[in-house]
Amino acid sequence: MDDESLSRLVAVTGPAGSSNGALATAVAAVRSAAAGSCGVILVEGVSDQAAVEALAARRGRDLRREGVFVVPMGGATNIGHFLDRCGPRGLRARLAGLCDEGEEGDFRRGLTRAGLGPVLTRDDLERLGFYVCVADLEDELIRSLGTAAIELIFAAQGELGPFRTLCKQPAQRTRTREQQVKRFLGNRSGRKARYGRVLTEALDPTRVPRPLDRVLAAV
Repeated sequence: MDDESLSRLVAVTGPAGSSNGALATAVAAVRSAAAGSCGVILVEGVSDQAAVEALAARRGRDLRREGVFVVPMGGATNIGHFLDRCGPRGLRARLAGLCDEGEEGDFRRGLTRAGLGPVLTRDDLERLGFYVCVADLEDELIRSLGTAAIELIFAAQGELGPFRTLCKQPAQRTRTREQQVKRFLGNRSGRKARYGRVLTEALDPTRVPRPLDRVLAAV
Protein backbone atom coordinates (compact mmCIF):
# COMPACT_ATOMS: atom_id res chain seq x y z
CA MET A 1 0.00 0.00 0.00
CA ASP A 2 1.52 3.33 -1.05
CA ASP A 3 1.11 6.60 0.84
CA GLU A 4 -1.64 7.79 -1.50
CA SER A 5 -3.65 4.61 -0.90
CA LEU A 6 -3.19 4.98 2.85
CA SER A 7 -4.36 8.59 2.71
CA ARG A 8 -7.49 7.57 0.82
CA LEU A 9 -8.23 4.87 3.37
CA VAL A 10 -7.82 7.30 6.27
CA ALA A 11 -10.13 9.72 4.48
CA VAL A 12 -13.01 7.22 4.28
CA THR A 13 -12.69 6.20 7.91
CA GLY A 14 -12.78 9.71 9.35
CA PRO A 15 -11.78 10.03 13.03
CA ALA A 16 -11.64 6.27 13.57
CA GLY A 17 -8.80 5.98 11.11
CA SER A 18 -6.95 9.21 11.69
CA SER A 19 -7.12 10.06 15.38
CA ASN A 20 -5.96 6.85 17.02
CA GLY A 21 -3.21 5.94 14.57
CA ALA A 22 -4.23 2.25 14.50
CA LEU A 23 -4.48 2.14 10.73
CA ALA A 24 -1.12 3.79 10.05
CA THR A 25 0.59 1.61 12.65
CA ALA A 26 -0.88 -1.56 11.20
CA VAL A 27 0.00 -0.67 7.63
CA ALA A 28 3.58 0.22 8.52
CA ALA A 29 4.06 -3.10 10.29
CA VAL A 30 2.39 -5.23 7.63
CA ARG A 31 4.35 -3.52 4.87
CA SER A 32 7.66 -4.46 6.43
CA ALA A 33 6.73 -8.04 7.37
CA ALA A 34 6.52 -11.21 5.33
CA ALA A 35 3.14 -11.81 3.69
CA GLY A 36 0.75 -13.49 6.10
CA SER A 37 2.91 -13.00 9.17
CA CYS A 38 0.83 -10.10 10.54
CA GLY A 39 -2.81 -10.13 11.52
CA VAL A 40 -5.42 -7.39 11.25
CA ILE A 41 -8.69 -7.49 13.19
CA LEU A 42 -11.18 -5.21 11.45
CA VAL A 43 -13.82 -3.69 13.74
CA GLU A 44 -16.49 -1.08 13.17
CA GLY A 45 -15.47 1.51 15.75
CA VAL A 46 -13.14 2.50 18.56
CA SER A 47 -15.32 0.95 21.29
CA ASP A 48 -14.93 -2.45 19.60
CA GLN A 49 -11.19 -1.84 19.33
CA ALA A 50 -11.02 -1.04 23.05
CA ALA A 51 -12.86 -4.24 23.96
CA VAL A 52 -10.71 -6.52 21.81
CA GLU A 53 -7.49 -4.98 23.10
CA ALA A 54 -8.70 -5.15 26.70
CA LEU A 55 -9.52 -8.86 26.37
CA ALA A 56 -6.12 -9.52 24.81
CA ALA A 57 -4.41 -7.77 27.73
CA ARG A 58 -6.44 -9.80 30.24
CA ARG A 59 -5.24 -12.95 28.55
CA GLY A 60 -1.62 -11.88 28.67
CA ARG A 61 -1.29 -11.25 24.95
CA ASP A 62 0.89 -8.47 23.59
CA LEU A 63 -0.81 -7.97 20.23
CA ARG A 64 1.71 -5.45 18.93
CA ARG A 65 4.58 -7.83 19.63
CA GLU A 66 2.65 -10.66 17.97
CA GLY A 67 2.13 -8.52 14.88
CA VAL A 68 -1.63 -8.30 15.39
CA PHE A 69 -3.41 -4.96 14.98
CA VAL A 70 -7.00 -4.02 15.82
CA VAL A 71 -8.17 -1.44 13.30
CA PRO A 72 -11.45 0.51 13.56
CA MET A 73 -12.93 1.17 10.12
CA GLY A 74 -15.29 4.01 10.91
CA GLY A 75 -18.30 1.84 10.07
CA ALA A 76 -19.07 -1.48 8.40
CA THR A 77 -19.67 0.10 5.00
CA ASN A 78 -15.92 0.70 4.75
CA ILE A 79 -15.13 -3.03 4.86
CA GLY A 80 -14.48 -3.21 1.11
CA HIS A 81 -11.81 -0.49 1.25
CA PHE A 82 -9.97 -2.27 4.06
CA LEU A 83 -10.17 -5.68 2.41
CA ASP A 84 -8.80 -4.23 -0.83
CA ARG A 85 -5.78 -2.77 0.98
CA CYS A 86 -5.15 -5.42 3.63
CA GLY A 87 -6.53 -8.60 2.08
CA PRO A 88 -5.27 -11.05 -0.52
CA ARG A 89 -5.16 -8.42 -3.28
CA GLY A 90 -3.27 -5.96 -1.10
CA LEU A 91 -0.94 -6.45 1.83
CA ARG A 92 -2.01 -10.08 2.37
CA ALA A 93 -2.37 -9.82 6.14
CA ARG A 94 -4.18 -12.51 8.10
CA LEU A 95 -7.66 -11.11 8.61
CA ALA A 96 -10.39 -11.38 11.22
CA GLY A 97 -13.21 -9.07 12.22
CA LEU A 98 -16.28 -8.15 14.23
CA CYS A 99 -19.50 -6.62 12.99
CA ASP A 100 -22.94 -5.75 14.29
CA GLU A 101 -25.88 -7.93 13.31
CA GLY A 102 -27.34 -5.16 11.18
CA GLU A 103 -24.15 -4.89 9.13
CA GLU A 104 -23.63 -8.60 8.50
CA GLY A 105 -24.64 -8.17 4.87
CA ASP A 106 -21.95 -5.54 4.30
CA PHE A 107 -19.32 -7.95 5.60
CA ARG A 108 -20.58 -10.86 3.51
CA ARG A 109 -20.60 -8.79 0.31
CA GLY A 110 -17.23 -7.22 1.05
CA LEU A 111 -15.52 -10.55 1.70
CA THR A 112 -17.05 -12.08 -1.41
CA ARG A 113 -15.92 -9.17 -3.60
CA ALA A 114 -12.43 -9.39 -2.10
CA GLY A 115 -12.10 -12.91 -3.46
CA LEU A 116 -12.63 -14.70 -0.14
CA GLY A 117 -16.06 -16.03 -0.96
CA PRO A 118 -18.69 -16.84 -1.77
CA VAL A 119 -19.71 -15.77 1.73
CA LEU A 120 -23.40 -16.61 1.94
CA THR A 121 -24.00 -17.55 5.57
CA ARG A 122 -22.81 -16.71 9.07
CA ASP A 123 -20.92 -19.99 9.09
CA ASP A 124 -19.03 -18.82 6.01
CA LEU A 125 -18.11 -15.63 7.84
CA GLU A 126 -16.85 -17.53 10.85
CA ARG A 127 -14.71 -19.85 8.74
CA LEU A 128 -12.89 -16.71 7.60
CA GLY A 129 -12.50 -15.39 11.15
CA PHE A 130 -15.34 -12.84 11.08
CA TYR A 131 -17.95 -12.85 13.85
CA VAL A 132 -21.34 -11.19 14.27
CA CYS A 133 -22.45 -9.48 17.50
CA VAL A 134 -26.15 -9.63 18.42
CA ALA A 135 -27.28 -6.91 18.13
CA ASP A 136 -23.90 -5.24 18.68
CA LEU A 137 -20.94 -5.62 21.02
CA GLU A 138 -22.50 -3.37 23.68
CA ASP A 139 -25.54 -5.68 23.80
CA GLU A 140 -23.25 -8.69 24.10
CA LEU A 141 -21.37 -7.12 27.02
CA ILE A 142 -24.58 -6.03 28.78
CA ARG A 143 -26.00 -9.56 28.57
CA SER A 144 -22.77 -11.14 29.79
CA LEU A 145 -22.36 -8.81 32.78
CA GLY A 146 -25.98 -8.09 33.72
CA THR A 147 -27.30 -4.65 34.55
CA ALA A 148 -26.78 -4.96 38.32
CA ALA A 149 -23.05 -5.53 37.83
CA ILE A 150 -22.88 -2.70 35.30
CA GLU A 151 -24.49 -0.28 37.76
CA LEU A 152 -21.76 -1.19 40.26
CA ILE A 153 -19.23 -0.40 37.54
CA PHE A 154 -20.91 2.95 36.89
CA ALA A 155 -20.66 3.67 40.62
CA ALA A 156 -16.96 2.81 40.65
CA GLN A 157 -16.49 5.13 37.67
CA GLY A 158 -18.33 7.96 39.45
CA GLU A 159 -21.22 7.86 36.97
CA LEU A 160 -24.06 6.17 38.82
CA GLY A 161 -25.71 9.54 39.50
CA PRO A 162 -25.73 10.60 35.83
CA PHE A 163 -27.01 7.15 34.86
CA ARG A 164 -29.92 7.37 37.30
CA THR A 165 -30.70 10.86 36.04
CA LEU A 166 -30.91 9.51 32.49
CA CYS A 167 -33.24 6.72 33.64
CA LYS A 168 -35.68 9.30 34.99
CA GLN A 169 -35.99 11.12 31.68
CA PRO A 170 -39.47 10.76 30.13
CA ALA A 171 -38.12 9.04 27.02
CA GLN A 172 -36.31 6.44 29.15
CA ARG A 173 -38.91 5.57 31.79
CA THR A 174 -40.65 2.89 29.73
CA ARG A 175 -37.44 1.29 28.50
CA THR A 176 -35.85 -1.81 29.98
CA ARG A 177 -32.77 -1.46 32.17
CA GLU A 178 -30.71 -3.00 29.39
CA GLN A 179 -31.93 -0.34 26.96
CA GLN A 180 -31.20 2.41 29.48
CA VAL A 181 -27.66 1.13 30.02
CA LYS A 182 -27.04 1.03 26.29
CA ARG A 183 -28.38 4.56 25.86
CA PHE A 184 -26.13 5.81 28.65
CA LEU A 185 -23.07 4.22 27.06
CA GLY A 186 -23.71 6.06 23.82
CA ASN A 187 -24.94 9.46 24.93
CA ARG A 188 -21.58 11.17 25.48
CA SER A 189 -18.56 11.37 23.22
CA GLY A 190 -15.85 8.93 24.24
CA ARG A 191 -17.96 7.10 26.82
CA LYS A 192 -18.71 4.07 24.66
CA ALA A 193 -15.02 3.53 23.89
CA ARG A 194 -14.05 3.90 27.55
CA TYR A 195 -16.66 1.41 28.67
CA GLY A 196 -15.70 -0.96 25.88
CA ARG A 197 -12.51 -1.40 27.84
CA VAL A 198 -13.95 -1.13 31.37
CA LEU A 199 -16.78 -3.62 30.82
CA THR A 200 -14.48 -6.11 29.13
CA GLU A 201 -12.05 -5.90 32.02
CA ALA A 202 -14.94 -6.73 34.40
CA LEU A 203 -16.13 -9.85 32.56
CA ASP A 204 -16.18 -13.22 34.26
CA PRO A 205 -13.64 -15.24 32.22
CA THR A 206 -16.31 -17.89 31.62
CA ARG A 207 -18.80 -15.37 30.26
CA VAL A 208 -16.85 -13.58 27.55
CA PRO A 209 -19.22 -12.90 24.63
CA ARG A 210 -18.66 -15.53 21.97
CA PRO A 211 -17.88 -13.14 19.07
CA LEU A 212 -15.31 -11.26 21.16
CA ASP A 213 -13.72 -14.49 22.37
CA ARG A 214 -13.59 -16.07 18.91
CA VAL A 215 -12.28 -13.09 16.97
CA LEU A 216 -9.30 -12.81 19.29
CA ALA A 217 -8.61 -16.53 18.93
CA ALA A 218 -8.73 -16.22 15.13
CA VAL A 219 -5.40 -14.38 14.84
